[in-house]
Amino acid sequence: MTASDPRLQVRLGRRTLRNPVLTASGTCGYGPEYDHLLDYGQLGGFTTKSVTRHERPGNEPQRVAEVPGGLLNAIGLANVGLERFLAEKVPFIETMPTEVLVNVAGYTIEDYVVVCEAVDRVECLAGIELNVSCPNVSDGLMFGTDPGLLKEVVSAVRAVVTRGTLLVKLSPNVTDIASLARAAVEGGADGLSLINTYVGLSIDVERRRPVLANVTGGLSGPAILPLALYNVHRVYREVCADRGIPILGMGGIQNARDAVAFLLAGASAVAIGTALFVDPTAPVKIAEGIAAYLDQHGFASVSELRGQLQL
Repeated sequence: MTASDPRLQVRLGRRTLRNPVLTASGTCGYGPEYDHLLDYGQLGGFTTKSVTRHERPGNEPQRVAEVPGGLLNAIGLANVGLERFLAEKVPFIETMPTEVLVNVAGYTIEDYVVVCEAVDRVECLAGIELNVSCPNVSDGLMFGTDPGLLKEVVSAVRAVVTRGTLLVKLSPNVTDIASLARAAVEGGADGLSLINTYVGLSIDVERRRPVLANVTGGLSGPAILPLALYNVHRVYREVCADRGIPILGMGGIQNARDAVAFLLAGASAVAIGTALFVDPTAPVKIAEGIAAYLDQHGFASVSELRGQLQL
């Protein structure tokens, strides 16, 4: 079984994962939603949907639209909030046979600190994916577009996250993603998640109105894969390679070949998102496919693939 193949083990910040394949935030809820469809014991890790300090209803519907090459969503960080997450969601997470990261979003530094400090106290949670890059909420990109603010919020969170891994999820909707990556690392991030969705627009030409009530949404799926690979490759070369900082790569991964491409570009692990809506077992198949790639090309471990893009 893939889950027991030692060649697939990777280090992501302070945690060792059984393989380099995780779920992406926002695609599998908090765990129970996919429990009957996906064997969590075969995953390297699971990332919850976002948790904010207070409960959020999210944006008005319509919030999701299928578009050529992917999916446009404007969920708006709909979530149960910190209090209900701890009371209602953590009991199930305690039973999950994989490492669990909590995606944390906020609007102020205090919001991030309060939620991250509480999450870090929960032993069954492996770490935090700090979401500073949601394009579908007011001021959702504020911290993710300003290196100074980003370093400030990451430093504040790092001071209270003393046990778990701290990843920072970066937005591609910026002029210079490397400067943001550098700021996150200088602020104390153990690793980076690359990338969040691209801002996009879908129009109903019959009604002459946007398809989404929010007007714009975040584009995910195969259409953004080449863009995501470019961002991972650039950040790896300019920021992460010399510092030994791991990257959790994501953006349009549909199969094992896509995942291997991310590893070659510089990712240590990958997260699967939109593909789960097509095939809930995709992460398991991708992990198996990576193992097959190692066999085919004579690699002793998945870590040997990282950053091996030949230029």
